[in-house]
Amino acid sequence: MHLNTIKPAAGSKKVAKRVGRGIASGSGKTCGRGHKGQKSRSGGWHKVGFEGGQMPLQKRLPKFGFASRMAKFSDEVCLYHLEALKADTVDLALLIEKGLVRRFVTKVKVINTGELSKSIKVVGLKVTKGAQESIEKAGGSVE
Repeated sequence: MHLNTIKPAAGSKKVAKRVGRGIASGSGKTCGRGHKGQKSRSGGWHKVGFEGGQMPLQKRLPKFGFASRMAKFSDEVCLYHLEALKADTVDLALLIEKGLVRRFVTKVKVINTGELSKSIKVVGLKVTKGAQESIEKAGGSVE
């Protein structure tokens, strides 16, 4: 391969439309821009998002991301967190006391991540199907 033989891929370079070449060409005189107005002028264009003076959409929308208000009252705990606890019965109060969930959390869900080898009784917490199977397989129970 030589530098003088390199060519762009077929179809990647489009030939520019030749405008202003007479009436018969189909794009003569106004060159396909129509008559008058900002869009017909050279250099006459507006910035992206400009809506003719109306307040643009990106300025009308609130400038903060969505965060569920309920998310701060719910949390999740993995099976390996329960394994590390030195308790036979696990409930919301114990998780708050041990610092596994924040103190203003009202709903906690146990998810099936990690292994559980000891028997644990889970009280008042939501549990995924996989986590419930793992807890029951280890000899524990879910209430």
